[in-house]
Amino acid sequence: MIIVDSELKKRHAQGNPVRVAMIGAGFMGRGIALQMANFVKGMKLVAIANRHLDGARRAYREAGVENSKAAETVEQLEELISKDIPAITENAMAVCQADGIDAIIEVTGAIEFSTHLVLEAINHGKHVVLMNAELDGTIGPILKVYADKAGVVITNADGDQPGVIMNLYRFVKSIGVKPVLCGNIKGLHDPYRNPTTQEGFAKQWGQNPAMVTSFADGTKISFEQAIVANATGMKVAKRGMFGPTVASGTPIKEVAALYPLEAVLDGPGIVDYVVGAEPGPGVFVLGTHDHPRQQHYLNLYKLGTGPLYCFYTPYHLCHFEAPLTAARAVLFKDAAITPSFGPCVDVVAAAKIDLKAGQVLDGMGHYMTYGLAENSAVTQSEGLLPIGLAEGCRLLRDIPKDQVLTYADIERPDGRLCDKLRAEQDNHFK
Repeated sequence: MIIVDSELKKRHAQGNPVRVAMIGAGFMGRGIALQMANFVKGMKLVAIANRHLDGARRAYREAGVENSKAAETVEQLEELISKDIPAITENAMAVCQADGIDAIIEVTGAIEFSTHLVLEAINHGKHVVLMNAELDGTIGPILKVYADKAGVVITNADGDQPGVIMNLYRFVKSIGVKPVLCGNIKGLHDPYRNPTTQEGFAKQWGQNPAMVTSFADGTKISFEQAIVANATGMKVAKRGMFGPTVASGTPIKEVAALYPLEAVLDGPGIVDYVVGAEPGPGVFVLGTHDHPRQQHYLNLYKLGTGPLYCFYTPYHLCHFEAPLTAARAVLFKDAAITPSFGPCVDVVAAAKIDLKAGQVLDGMGHYMTYGLAENSAVTQSEGLLPIGLAEGCRLLRDIPKDQVLTYADIERPDGRLCDKLRAEQDNHFK
């Protein structure tokens, strides 16, 4: 962070800001626009693409930017950027193709639509910041293969839990402690929540009920921890993770004993979560150290006697920190969190209710499925269906509540790029 803010100051002084475009102008996108336009010197939000111009215009307006103008083509977009006029467009592909943009922040939450956009941005030499855990956790590893070939960075965002966990993981490793568990702190987990049960909460905070449901039903936490696993080489100790629930307000330092020591210490480490601990919604890393003298110092510094030492960050500040991810990518080619180890953990689809043959599956955070984290080797060997590919699939047979779906249970829509890239990913990392 200290290096990033210093370099941004230099870019500001030089009149040479990092030029960022954003795709998606919903709740989170508007927060990013507000932050970038007012509080990140040395960076400029040059364009916003959204399904409807009014949404893009609103994001700029709420950020205090009133002079945005619409563009329909790549040429029109490039002209506005060259004249330092904030651009809005319904043509998201043009943002991926236009010159004058260093990085794209993708904030749609979609899978198939975003697959096309991200691949196009990579092919046009743009760094990509994903505020889209679902895409990253489904085909992030193969997208990184394409990004590496193009010489650009693809990264999930700092400020969201995976990025904050990765910052903490890197810190823990840097001081010589071995990370063995990367954890996420949740306030609620109920796999049977749906947009109807979550409607009131969503309305209170101005959010999408389906997105809020994906937080509550475990799908989002599964994607977040899958992303961390793919970035660190860790696995899950069991399908769905342990996910212990503790009394509200239990200090996170007391949680280490709830994870079986052999599961934590054997192998490459695990990703997991806890419900109810404080500080929430923070993140934590459990680490070990085998040097007796260093163990003595860790005890002196109030981390206890081991064998597990708890490091934690008490918050994550999504849209406040997301712009810094773009700065890290552009200025240093440093990813906040990227699938460096290929697919280690997937998120597979389980039935939220009894499902019937002939039904077409709805989206994540809706009424029919929830996501569970599973090791990629198991996903492959058992032919399990990634939940990121489930929407729009037609069921070939009845599926009882809580059963995990397989490819053999469904018929996929024709011609989806996300399916093509997933197959390529499975083959590439076989």
